[in-house]
Amino acid sequence: MRQEDLDRTDPEGAVAKAAARVSNWGRWGVDDVLGTMNFLDDAKRREAAMLVRRGRSYSLSQSFDMDGPQKGWRRRTNPVHTMLDTGTDAVAGTQGFPHGIGGADDVIAMPLQCSTQWDGLGHIFDHGRAWNGRPAELVVTSLGDGVTGIETVADVVCGRGVLLDVGRALGQEGELPDGFAITEEHLEHTIAAQGPTSTVGRGDIVVVRTGRLSRARREGWGEYAGGAAPGLSFATVDWLHRTEIAAIATDTWGFEVRPNEFNDAFQPLHQVAIPHLGLFIGEMWDPDALAGACAADRTYDFFLTAAPLKITGAVGAPVNPVAVR
Repeated sequence: MRQEDLDRTDPEGAVAKAAARVSNWGRWGVDDVLGTMNFLDDAKRREAAMLVRRGRSYSLSQSFDMDGPQKGWRRRTNPVHTMLDTGTDAVAGTQGFPHGIGGADDVIAMPLQCSTQWDGLGHIFDHGRAWNGRPAELVVTSLGDGVTGIETVADVVCGRGVLLDVGRALGQEGELPDGFAITEEHLEHTIAAQGPTSTVGRGDIVVVRTGRLSRARREGWGEYAGGAAPGLSFATVDWLHRTEIAAIATDTWGFEVRPNEFNDAFQPLHQVAIPHLGLFIGEMWDPDALAGACAADRTYDFFLTAAPLKITGAVGAPVNPVAVR
């Protein structure tokens, strides 16, 4: 699909046509809960382990604190970190422990998608259908996602990571402007510009850097959470299907370009990618330090471990992705 072929007046029709072309429903059986993570098998992990050349590691996570980007959209707030026991309590002798021992404890309250995170397969539905065609009301209830909860991939998400630094390949000063729709042609241009280590294929975890997070660091959060941003075009849905990647993540709040490419729409690429492709989407990742290292030695693949927190029934979860080169 080409971006110029999109009918901007008909997002529902575009979603339906794309879903019919790329649906993976039934591909791994009627009981499947892993979606595209099925592409990331033991052989792929063994191959990925060979990519550790220097042993240098990079966290691809933003911070989890009150200085984060959230503004309360749909009750998404920044984390609230509270100390339950402190050094002050220990010195004051109020903790009740014997022989001089003291300690500190803390608690955190936060939406699971307030910072660096994975969207699980129960996060988005299309006309009441969840991943693999299941009725949404039978998958996610007030008790959580009882079928495809994020815990189902807790031991799966590690393998070959590939950085596609589209911001550096196409943008000014390494950053794409808000509203920039990354097309298949842009992705392939970036791969060609970066060289053979950025070739994308089955089972890979792709990290797309747009530079949006870099700008937020420089200028302040502003509309980072929910506002205009560069991101993937709806037209990349066929590329996402054809490459058979296991997952994809970006440095933006919403993964796809915002405003969306239709006159009246909300996250239409999510509507196909998650319930129909079974694709895991990462958002608000921080690839900046890794991108600098990759650009310095022209090597863009690495071993990546990015397991979500094993929160039973969650439809998304925080993650601290670590790339090892």
